[in-house]
Amino acid sequence: MQNIRALFLALAGITIFAALALFTVSLTLAVGGILTVCLVGRAISTRMKPAPIRTKADRGREMRVWNDGRGTIIDL
Repeated sequence: MQNIRALFLALAGITIFAALALFTVSLTLAVGGILTVCLVGRAISTRMKPAPIRTKADRGREMRVWNDGRGTIIDL
């Protein structure tokens, strides 16, 4: 009877250990997948930013600057 009980407890312990190990691995993969998606999204979004356009003011005209309430407008 003691051997059957010891065998049952050993199997229960191994089962619990395996379940916890599987949970830890799946949680690690889930977090890694989320981080990968975030990094890829960030890389794509930085690539899609428009490059700044260099401009020169026309020397014959005066530069006008005003604020329309939504932001500052600079007319070169």
